[in-house]
This record gives sequence, C-alpha cells and structure tokens, in this order.
Amino acid sequence: MSKKKINIICLGCSKNLVDSELLMKQLYAEGYEVEADAEKSNAEIVVINTCGFIGDAKEESVNTILDYAGLRKDGDIEKLYVMGCLSERYKEELPKEIPEVDQFFGKFDWNGIIDDLGKHYHTELKHDRILSTPKHYAYLKISEGCNRKCSYCAIPLITGSYNSRPMEEIVEEVEKLAAQGVKELLVIAQDLSYYGFDIYDEYKLAELTNRISKVEGIEWIKLHYAYPADFPLNIVEEMAANPKICHYLDIALQHSSDKMLKIMRRGITREKTIELINNIRSIVPDICLRTTLLVGHPGETEEDFEDLKSFVKEMKFERLGVFPYSHEEDTHTALTYEDNIPQEIKDARAEEIMTIQENISWENNQKLVNSKIKVIIDRKEGNTFIGRTPYDSPEVDLDVVISSEEDMNVGEFYIVTITDADTFDLFAINE
Repeated sequence: MSKKKINIICLGCSKNLVDSELLMKQLYAEGYEVEADAEKSNAEIVVINTCGFIGDAKEESVNTILDYAGLRKDGDIEKLYVMGCLSERYKEELPKEIPEVDQFFGKFDWNGIIDDLGKHYHTELKHDRILSTPKHYAYLKISEGCNRKCSYCAIPLITGSYNSRPMEEIVEEVEKLAAQGVKELLVIAQDLSYYGFDIYDEYKLAELTNRISKVEGIEWIKLHYAYPADFPLNIVEEMAANPKICHYLDIALQHSSDKMLKIMRRGITREKTIELINNIRSIVPDICLRTTLLVGHPGETEEDFEDLKSFVKEMKFERLGVFPYSHEEDTHTALTYEDNIPQEIKDARAEEIMTIQENISWENNQKLVNSKIKVIIDRKEGNTFIGRTPYDSPEVDLDVVISSEEDMNVGEFYIVTITDADTFDLFAINE
C-alpha cells in the first residue's frame, strides 16, 4: 500500500512557514509523504495554513480555501484542513461559510489535524521540522504574540500576548538545524525587541544571538521585525562585535509624523526615531536597515504624508517596503475612526513612496559596482547563479545574478565582483 500524500499550502509570513514545517515533520513521522506548496499535486490530503493580517492576505487565504473546497466537493481530494491566523480569527464564521472543509484549526491547535487523521503527535519531535526552504537557510522563530497596542494591527487579537521561547530550547533547535546543513539563520518574531522580557525580566535578544552564533556550522544570522520603541541597543553592539551577525536589521517604523505616530499608538516620536537610527548607524556604520511604512491610515493628511516623504529622503533606508492601510475589524482604529481615505489615494501614496525609495536603492547599488562581496548561492537559473549578500534576506531583498565559468555550489559562500547594478538586482562575476 502506497503512502498517502499531504500537500501543505503555506500563506502569509515566515512565522506561518515555521508552523507548516513543524506539521510536516509530524506527518512524515506518521508515515505520510509530505510536500509544501506543490502547484501540480496528486495529494489526497491538503492543509492550508492561512494569513489573517490585512485585507489582501485574507482575500488570498479565502480564495485559496474556496479553490480547494471545490476540489473537495468534487472528490478530487479526500480531506481538506485549514489552519493558521485566518481560522484563528474567524473560527466561528468560517465553518458555516465553507462547509466543504473537513476541519478548521487555529494558530496554536494545528496538532488537532494529526488527531483527526487518527495519528499520534510525537512530543519528542515538537521542535523538529522538515525545511521547505533551501537546506542552507532556515527561519528561526523565537517568540509568539505581541504586547504592543498599535492602533491598526490585528496580530495581538490573533496571537495573544508576547510569549518568548526559552533560550536553551532555541539553542537546541539551532544545533539540530546546523546538523542538517543550515548555515544561515533568519531570526523572526512579531517583535524582536521585546524578546526575553516576559520570562527573564530583561531584554535578552543580544544574549540569545550571541549563544546561537556559537553553534558550529552557523555562519550568518539576520534579524527580522524589531520594534523601535524601547529598542535594546546592546543587540547592535553585539552585531558590531560578532562576525556571524550580519549587519542587517529589519525594523518596522510605519510613519514619521508625530501626529500619526500618536494616532497609531507607536510609543515613539519622530525625533526619537531619528535619534535611534543615528545611534544604530554610529555603532554599525555599514548596517543595512530595512523598514516598513504604512500610508493611508485614518487621520493621515497631505501634510503628514509630506512629512513621511521628507523622512524617507532624509534617512535613505537601504531597504524599504510600504503598505496601504487596511481597515481591520476590532482593532483600535476600526473602533475609533472611519476608513475615510479613498483606496486610490492610499495606493497613490504607496506608489509615490516606492518611487522615492527606488531612486535611493539605485544610488546605493551603484556604489557597490567594482567592489568584492561575499555571497551565498541560493539556486541556479539557466547559465547563471543567484546569490545573496550579507545585507539581503530571501524573497524580500536583492538578488545577485552571477556569471561564472566554473560551477558554483548551492549553499556555499563565494567572494564575487559586482560588475553592474540596477534598482532591484546586483550583477557579478565569479573570478
């Protein structure tokens, strides 16, 4: 009798991806053949791990569920399960709206899928994963939840209060990942800045990062999703002193206008934000700062938007993304304000910010031409190899397109020479 195959469709953020990888390991241990995000699949069972963060993500999740619900209704698949943030947030409504789904599970009870299949959950494998990323890098989730009270954000409604993982547990996971060949860790949390405070009564990100950097085989560590208020500068000092911590920090700022920062309940001012950025750059002068901005939040005037544009021009972030505001029910903003800025204005503001950033990115990238830089090879495409620098994370940042007369190994590090650059990519040769 052949193994039954399960296809896990992962939507949303990298934190969801980790949950999917944990589930894959459990199902594999119970004898299933597992695959991740297979477009052309003959799997008998499908699991959809959903996102419920903003409107576009929710729409994608619902449409994906409906597509597979049609297959379930027609008998093309035997079982359909839904898990993750969307089903956590709408656990009462979804079963009524989409009855073709066999079971809905939330963000934290996905192991119920294993029970429903009549299988056994392996406690001894609770932190083991089957990686869906290339084997040389992995996401490392160090906490769940969030204690911040940002006006627009539904995450705390979905995930609850901040819950740090103990350092010993994280180090043990890193040792297992390194033993599998992982060389690059992408450290993730909803709020890296707060890590450790709930269980150690002090911020512990710097100590944690130092400890995982000592694991043999780990060569690059990148930090994602820090919060600017109460930011622990000792992590930047650790970054400056520790060669394994890449000079890269993803820190979501959202806005610059004092009025908007107050409305958004961000706990920081424009002046304090600039002071923080300057302090970070003074400690690590070559740091790559990635940030995220939010435009079109209720209350944002043209004056506030002009403030944001000038802020972007002044700070010249190395990496930047921008999102139009999405009105999320039960958030502070939704309960307090009308969503009265037209979508076309939100979209136009987002596009205008990105146009500014594209010019900054192009100028920054031109400075790299003729320089030598260390890269890790992610994949081969045709006759070229695609790599990343210490200043770039997968999916969201720059690729390095490399020409090489000799074969290059995926997952290995090389020193290449940058020969050209555009807004979104670097071009290099391996000499």
